[in-house]
Amino acid sequence: MKRLLAIDYGKKRCGIAVTDTLQIIANGLTTVETSKLEAFLKTYTATEPVERIIVGLPKTVRGEESESMRYIKPGIARLQKVLPEIPVEFFDERFTSVLAHRAMIDGGMRKMARRDKAIVDEISASIILNDYLRSRDMAASR
Repeated sequence: MKRLLAIDYGKKRCGIAVTDTLQIIANGLTTVETSKLEAFLKTYTATEPVERIIVGLPKTVRGEESESMRYIKPGIARLQKVLPEIPVEFFDERFTSVLAHRAMIDGGMRKMARRDKAIVDEISASIILNDYLRSRDMAASR
């Protein structure tokens, strides 16, 4: 089975998470500068089979797309040109940064480490992917 890969897409950097090959659990992989995302994913997918890329869809509290979609859509369009064989799917990412900070606090991470936005982005990508897995499993059990 192939992996699922999630991206918490940001203006400066992107958090990346992947599933195991059985697509049971997601783990943070790394954080990549947004300008280097396409090259990173091209290299990664050359060695690891990826079934689908899940991209966090930032929404407002009202459920509308947030302003950040202005730079996310063109970035994902470029990514789809580089990796046309891998489908890309958007998935609601509301409150993932808040949940990532909560996970860091609950995990006992020191205050200085919690300020590292790269760690927050990677954890956010993991949350997006785990939520995606949960929603997929719930839909399949209906």
